[in-house]
Amino acid sequence: MTQGKIVEAAEAHKTLEDFDPPKKRKRNKYAFACAVLASMTSILLGYDIGVMSGAALYIKRDLKVSDVQIEILLGIINLYSLIGSCLAGRTSDWIGRRYTIVFAGAIFFVGALLMGFSPNYSFLMFGRFVAGIGIGYALMIAPVYTAEVSPASSRGFLTSFPEVFINGGILLGYISNYGFSKLTLKVGWRMMLGVGAIPSVVLTVGVLAMPESPRWLVMRGRLGEARKVLNKTSDSREEAQLRLAEIKQAAGIPESCNDDVVQVTKRSTGEGVWKELFLYPTPPIRHIVIAALGIHFFQQASGVDAVVLYSPRIFEKAGIKDDTHKLLATVAVGFVKTVFILAATFTLDRVGRRPLLLSSVGGMVLSLLTLAISLTIIGHSERKLMWAVALSIAMVLAYVATFSIGAGPITWVYSSEIFPLRLRAQGAAAGVVVNRTTSGVVSMTFLSLSEAITIGGAFFLYCGIATLGWIFFYTLLPETRGKTLEDMEGSFGTFRSKSNATKGVENGNGQVAQVQLGTNVQT
Repeated sequence: MTQGKIVEAAEAHKTLEDFDPPKKRKRNKYAFACAVLASMTSILLGYDIGVMSGAALYIKRDLKVSDVQIEILLGIINLYSLIGSCLAGRTSDWIGRRYTIVFAGAIFFVGALLMGFSPNYSFLMFGRFVAGIGIGYALMIAPVYTAEVSPASSRGFLTSFPEVFINGGILLGYISNYGFSKLTLKVGWRMMLGVGAIPSVVLTVGVLAMPESPRWLVMRGRLGEARKVLNKTSDSREEAQLRLAEIKQAAGIPESCNDDVVQVTKRSTGEGVWKELFLYPTPPIRHIVIAALGIHFFQQASGVDAVVLYSPRIFEKAGIKDDTHKLLATVAVGFVKTVFILAATFTLDRVGRRPLLLSSVGGMVLSLLTLAISLTIIGHSERKLMWAVALSIAMVLAYVATFSIGAGPITWVYSSEIFPLRLRAQGAAAGVVVNRTTSGVVSMTFLSLSEAITIGGAFFLYCGIATLGWIFFYTLLPETRGKTLEDMEGSFGTFRSKSNATKGVENGNGQVAQVQLGTNVQT
């Protein structure tokens, strides 16, 4: 049979399905389940943030404490969490990512019970100290584990899950505020805080069904187990083999080595990592560190925790006086945050990190500016202006919506994926330290700042910081969508001069150099 006849026969046997467009690749369900279970740790932080916003109203009345004490009570947990974050990198390299998640849940469980049974302010502060350490562990380990287990095609989608669960936890905390607000003063706020122990129990049981991170297994020389995990979490066998080869290279294992268990001499246990990150970084590592710490700083310095933690106070300043109405408006904040973060998870890998982040922060700037103006008008008016009240509420909702569509999830996705394997745990921990420190400063100064420069002035300040953040992101953050974790380092370090941009183009990295430098190089 001639070649032409073969082609004709093949054409004759085509069915309608052969003319359909190529089917979209399905998401890996096993990787999806792993990401969900790991990200549930973030519910712990979200619930604490949400529940304290309403519980603070009743704690102040019951324990008869001042606004400064309430500020410290709400914000100090962010500083306490630094202890957990600093320990989490080394702990996760020592006992593995999975058992570090279990450890985080156990610590928070104890902290939630202590807060629920607090007889006085001092005991309540101790409970927040314990819970804060658990939150610090959870914040660091969830994005790292999820990034390491996810295939490149859906890493942004899956690594945004921690932020999804933070928002879900915030919403649960707001609902808990409303539900338990009908109880007596002494019982209500203690129930709000105590039931936070329930998610940590569910988390600990669920995590036992997860596999260990394939990258941690390779660092320990357990190639056979890592191969099995990668086969389950990759989109194809070929991708699994490629991922394993790249991880072996990063861990210093010869590519030709296919034993199930090998001796690893280049083991990452924290030695020398901090020096490489901060004392003697290469240009790409310096760029990565600046990008990771910067994105964490600007995420929190733009005032999101002030809005989430003190939304009942903001609504009170806007003119809503009834407790029930304030709590209901706060539930609306939690609902909007959750809906928009869910929308963001489905667009991260389609649109890319950079466009979403820049659009998000731009929306935050506009909503903060409008909120500041409306609250200033209300503060200078002798009568209640309903249009200004409605505008203030709308701008609070707009702010949390624009934050959740980009700046919220992308911060955790971006900072967990850009560090090389040897630096990832400690690099992510450093990002969490900046995140929680900034959040703590914002949380512990908002009421005092509002008294000093008015609540409108406080939001003008946050608006200015968000504007600086937009400039920082536009200048220094390259796109990372679709790149493997091991290739990520090559996208950084070319922002210093125009000659480097040209070099990036010649090496096939023109888009990265153009993003970093803002040049007009055509790719």
